[in-house]
Amino acid sequence: MNSTRRGAFKTMIAGATLAALGLNARSGLSQDKPAALALKGRIRQGACGGAFGKGLSLEQKCELCVKLGLYGMDFVAPGDWPVLKRYGLLCTLVSSFGLAKGLNRKENHPECLAALRQSIEAAAAAGFPNVVCFPGNRAGLDDDTGAANTVEGLKQVAALAEEKKVTLCMELLNSKRNHKDYQCDRTAWGADVCRRVGSPRVKLLYDIYHMQVQEGDVIATIREFMPYFGHIHTAGVPGRHEIDDSQELNYPAIMRAIAELKYEGYVSHEYSPVKDGPTSLAEAVRLCDV
Repeated sequence: MNSTRRGAFKTMIAGATLAALGLNARSGLSQDKPAALALKGRIRQGACGGAFGKGLSLEQKCELCVKLGLYGMDFVAPGDWPVLKRYGLLCTLVSSFGLAKGLNRKENHPECLAALRQSIEAAAAAGFPNVVCFPGNRAGLDDDTGAANTVEGLKQVAALAEEKKVTLCMELLNSKRNHKDYQCDRTAWGADVCRRVGSPRVKLLYDIYHMQVQEGDVIATIREFMPYFGHIHTAGVPGRHEIDDSQELNYPAIMRAIAELKYEGYVSHEYSPVKDGPTSLAEAVRLCDV
């Protein structure tokens, strides 16, 4: 298929998806209430706020989530949780403390662990599944010491997470381009920390964009370390924009690998669209519904 025909085909598919949802490519949302997008459902999808683009209220984002068949949104502030619940949605990943100053230094433990305990309790009370956490930046700290300190910190909250049935998800981020000094920048390092903590409620947030930038080999890495994954993020490489064929990752193949491994967590879209937000998100959902 030549580029002109391929572009026309993609436009046709996107238009059909939008029409099925009652969405308008210019305004984002319609006033009617069409049925939700019919999905296979092997991948339980969600989204972060930025993936919706600009101009939508939280209510409109929730409406779009329902139409797209999404389970919820990451990082929604607690004050807005009642809005999610009104639409039958989850906060699929609850915030805790900042990413730069984390558990890799013992002097940070009191502050970070207090924030984690508060977030675990709040997530459990709301019926939400996951809380994010971070080891922090290196700031000259070697990886072995950073890992040992992070393990020590996580062990202090693992029992509470187990009791409350909330999973702590330590985020993997690249230190090559976006987070220059971040310590949890390799899947093997993060998985080793989780293994040493030894709790089914301490896992990783595997961010596909970040790990493609940092180490590549995405599908093989997913297959090797899937037992340690509690949450997954998507975005296109390079640029962290749409996950369509304008970037280098084959997302349908990645999603098939995830589905074949019987992953039961959520896959949330965390990219910044350069096209219309609702249109892009509808395309991303279809693309990942393998």
